[in-house]
Amino acid sequence: MSLIITGSNLTIDDVVKVARHHEKVELHPDAIERIKRCRAMLEKKIVAREIMYGVNTGIGEFSEVVLTDDQVKDFQKYLIYNHAAGIGEPMAEEYVRGAMLGRINVHAHGNSGIRPEITLTLVEMLNKGVTPWVCKKGSVGACGDLAPMSQIALLMMGEGKAYYQGELLSGKEVLERAGIEIPGLKARDGLGTINGSNVLTAMSAIFLYDANRWLKQAEIGAAMSLEALKANMRPYAAKLHEVRGFKGAIRSAEAIRKIVAGGDLAEGRVKCKVQDAYSMRSTPQVIGAAHDALAYARSQVEIELNGVGDNPIFFPDENIQLSGANFQGTPVSLPMDMAGIAVTMVSVMSERRMNRLNNPALSVGLPAFLTKGAGMFSGLMLSQYTADMQIVEQRILSAPASIQSIPAAADQEDFVSMGMNTAIKNFQILDNAYGVLGIEIMAAAQALDFREYKFGQGTSKAKEIVRKYVEFLDVDRPLYDDHNAMKKLVKSCEILEEVEKIIGCLD
Repeated sequence: MSLIITGSNLTIDDVVKVARHHEKVELHPDAIERIKRCRAMLEKKIVAREIMYGVNTGIGEFSEVVLTDDQVKDFQKYLIYNHAAGIGEPMAEEYVRGAMLGRINVHAHGNSGIRPEITLTLVEMLNKGVTPWVCKKGSVGACGDLAPMSQIALLMMGEGKAYYQGELLSGKEVLERAGIEIPGLKARDGLGTINGSNVLTAMSAIFLYDANRWLKQAEIGAAMSLEALKANMRPYAAKLHEVRGFKGAIRSAEAIRKIVAGGDLAEGRVKCKVQDAYSMRSTPQVIGAAHDALAYARSQVEIELNGVGDNPIFFPDENIQLSGANFQGTPVSLPMDMAGIAVTMVSVMSERRMNRLNNPALSVGLPAFLTKGAGMFSGLMLSQYTADMQIVEQRILSAPASIQSIPAAADQEDFVSMGMNTAIKNFQILDNAYGVLGIEIMAAAQALDFREYKFGQGTSKAKEIVRKYVEFLDVDRPLYDDHNAMKKLVKSCEILEEVEKIIGCLD
C-alpha cells in the first residue's frame, strides 16, 4: 500500500516509513491538478514579462538583475551547478529520501510553480530506489538546504550521482537503468526543487523518531537501576505528578511504574530510604521534561513537513506571487537544539545512577564496582570512564547552532538558521546516548544479579534480554566488546520491544 501525498497530514512516522523502510508513495490526483494550475499561472506571467524572483531575475545579491529571455532558459541549470557546493562524506540515504518526500509534499500544495514532471520524477525516484549521492555538509539552513538539495536536483538533468540497487552510478546511467525519463529543468524548476529546509527537517523527523524510542529505553534503564538500588517508589505516584501538571512527568512516572509492577520493591516488600538522591527521586521530572521538549519539537517539525517552505510562493486563486523567507530553517532548528539538549540531559542523569550502582557508599549494599573480587578485580570501574567521556562530547555538541549565524551572500543573507549543523550534531549526541544508556543498563543488570528479591515484569524481561548479549561479569575481562554490544542492543530497541510485549506500550 502506498502513502498518498496530499500536501497535508504527513507525519514523522510517515517520513520514517518512506525514508528508512522504503514504503511506496503516490501523489494524489488533486495535488497534480494544483501543481498544473499553478504552473499555468506562472507561464502566463513569464510571457507577460512580469518580474519574478528566481524565475527571470538572479538570486541572492543578484536578485535585482533581470534576465533576458535567452538567459531564463539556462539560468536554472547554472543555478543548480552553482549551488551544488557541498563538502564531505555522503549523507545517509534515509536522510536524502526523507528530504525528497518533504519536497514532494511542498509541491503538492500547488504553490511552487514547478512543472508536474519534476514532482513526479521525485516520486518515481523514491519508488524505484534511486537515491542521489549528497554531501553531508554545506547547508546553512536558510534559503533552504540549497547545497544538498542541488545535488538531488542534478538528477533532473541526468547529472550528479545516485545509488541504485547497491551501486553508485552517474545520474544518467542510474535513470536509464531505473527506467526514469530525465525531465530537464525549465524556468523556475531548479529553484522550486531546492528552495526549502527539507533536508534538515527530514533529518530532524528521523532523529525525533529514534530519540523517542531511546527515551523510552531510558525509562527502562532507570527502572532497572531503581530496583537494584532499593529506591523509594513513592515519588512515582501518579497523584504527585498530576498535581503539578507536566504531561511528560506524568507519562514518565506511569511508564516506570509499569516496568517495576509486580516486583517486591513496588509491592513494598523491600526496605527503602525515606528519601533518595535526585538521580533516583526526580527521574520522572527530568525524563518527563525531555518528553515535553521532544513533543514540542515534533509539533514544529510536522508543521514544517506540511507547510509551503519555498520562495517565491505563487497563489493561483489571486493570480499573485509573493517573495519572502519561508525557507528559513529557524522554526525547526531552535526546537531541535532543545531536543538534542534534552537527550544530553537524560544521559547525564543515567550516568549518575550508574555511579550510584558502582559506589559502595551509595549502592545500598552492592559490592564495590559490582565485582565479587574487589582489589584483584575492578569490575565496572572503567565503564563509568567510558560513559563520562561520551557525556562530555554530548555537552560540547549541545551548544545551540541556532544562534551561530554567519552572514553570507554579500550580507543579503545576513541571518541564517544553521539548522543543518543542529541536525548533524543531534545524531552525534544520540549516538553517544546509546552508549551511555547501554552502560547503565549493563551495570543495572549486573547489580540485579546480586539482589535476591523479585523484580518487576518489565525489569526482569529487560535483564533477560541483556543476558543474551552480555554475560555476568564474574572475573574481569576486556569490556569493549560488552560496551559495543550494549550500544548496539539499545540502538536496535530490542529491549524496548520485548518489554512492551509483556507490559504494554510505554507511550
